[in-house]
Order: sequence, then structure tokens, then C-alpha cells
Amino acid sequence: MAEPHLTVTIVTPDGTSYDNDHASMFVAKTTNGEIGILPNHVPLIAALEIDEIRVKGDQDAEDEIAVNGGFVEFSNNVATIVADSAEQQDAIDVTRAENARKRAQEAIEHAQQEHDANELRRAEVALRRAINRINVASHQRNR
Repeated sequence: MAEPHLTVTIVTPDGTSYDNDHASMFVAKTTNGEIGILPNHVPLIAALEIDEIRVKGDQDAEDEIAVNGGFVEFSNNVATIVADSAEQQDAIDVTRAENARKRAQEAIEHAQQEHDANELRRAEVALRRAINRINVASHQRNR
């Protein structure tokens, strides 16, 4: 009898950005902590943090995808992740992400000088997104 597997799909406003129908496990960081999902896990719905999704596939190959928040719904061995944006490692433009990090850091400094709480929150989110993209891209380069 074949081992059970998971189907993991990541959907963004631009469409499906990731699809794996033979995953053995996936790991995501939720607002309540990190979760690992194996086949036949109980159904769940959880809000996601700005972080990476790791999907283990055949022969222990692992895909890492940078997601910018959203949520995951899991039932019947199907995980659907709905995110604002998602980028697989090989699609991340590190130079662009570094530039976004620098712009966000400058925006944070400006918001702090101007005591603008709304601008500060937006800049902090932009910084977390840029750092997440840089981190996911660097994992691939360091393997």
C-alpha cells in the first residue's frame, strides 16, 4: 500500500504560485507558533506569519517559499495556503530584496523622527518581508 501524501498549494492574488501533490510534510509559522503537518493530520485553519513555508517532497527534497502572511487551511491531506504574496527560492531577486530592506530601514528611521506610528508599522512590515525574502534566498545558496 502506498504511503499517504499531502497536496500543498499556495495561492496569491496573482494565482497559484506553488503546487506539490506528493509532499510528505510541510512546516509553517503561524501566529501561534510553528506547525508541522504530516499526512492524516487533523483538520485546521491557522493565520500565518511573514515567514517561510517548507515543503518536504519525494527523496527528502525540500522546497522553501517566502510568504507574506495569509492563512492555511488543511483537511483530507490537502493544504491550501492563501497569502498576499509568495516566492519560491529560485524566483527571489536578492538585489531587489536588499534594496527593499534598505528602503524599509530608512522609512523606519524617518517614521521614528516624525513620530508617525502608522508609517512606522508599515515600514516594519516591509522590513520583515524583505528580510524573509533574503533569508529564504540565502538558504538555497548555502546548501
